Amino acid sequence: MNKLHIFAPATVANVSCGFDAMGFALENLGDEMVITKTAEKRVVISKIEGADLPFEPRKNSAAVVAQKMLEDNGFPFGVSIELYKKYKPGSGLGSSAASSAGAAFAINRFLGNKYEKLELVKYAMLGEDTASGAQIADNVGASLYGGFVLIKSYSPLEIVPIPTPSELYVTVIHPQIEIKTEDARAILPESVPLKTAIAQWANVGALISGLHTADYELIGRSLVDNIVEPARKSLIPHFDALRDAAVTTGALGAGISGSGPSVFALSKGKDMAEKVSEAFRSVYEKTDIDFQIYVSSLSGKGVRVIKEE
Repeated sequence: MNKLHIFAPATVANVSCGFDAMGFALENLGDEMVITKTAEKRVVISKIEGADLPFEPRKNSAAVVAQKMLEDNGFPFGVSIELYKKYKPGSGLGSSAASSAGAAFAINRFLGNKYEKLELVKYAMLGEDTASGAQIADNVGASLYGGFVLIKSYSPLEIVPIPTPSELYVTVIHPQIEIKTEDARAILPESVPLKTAIAQWANVGALISGLHTADYELIGRSLVDNIVEPARKSLIPHFDALRDAAVTTGALGAGISGSGPSVFALSKGKDMAEKVSEAFRSVYEKTDIDFQIYVSSLSGKGVRVIKEE
């Protein structure tokens, strides 16, 4: 095997109450990558389509991951990486995570699947550090594992896969505006009242219980963020209208994807997810802001091979 064509899924992180601790992967939205082994022992970004990203290896998330993995194995070969971005970076849907997870997955395949998924997450976190200045695991963890994941701890890194009910669908609207992660972090409260924290912990526990038991009503009642969303929603035009439209239509719940600007809604069944899509559209068609809307089931596999040669 000398060439891999892979799909790396987009992800929703935080999932309302699970700030920096939960994420899930989308089945139908993500990036494609083509990674080719080369005799020249170096990492090259040979093509980027769909986004304006750096070709310089030390500034590119995928290249940073590949470089470190190959260095740790004595650089047995080099790679040429092609990135085909299917959604915009800065969307709040884990664009850099998809590139990082995809690179880790591909290099591991070339190395004979030497590493378990948890080790791949550690490598992919280096790509996240390159993109955002922090080694975060919620997006890359979801992209590599698929479905829902819980980041139990960072020291040591522990990731807990959570069952994903089969009828769970997500609708995402991506307003074409930019929200810098550092700006979204800067407005977060430095402390929260104990009563608020207790409510948040209860929602996380209930959400995980609802996912395990496929209790869609419990999932919906648990998608409440008492801490981050109130601080960040002002960065997203018409956020309250989007959330209210989704829930009124029949979504289980809605919230901010990652640090925004994308807003997600979870629904039971594809038909309801499509109705929520129209509800989102009805809100933003009245504005002068461009937007994209995606409807997807949740990925059960994470990064996967499209073709290998």
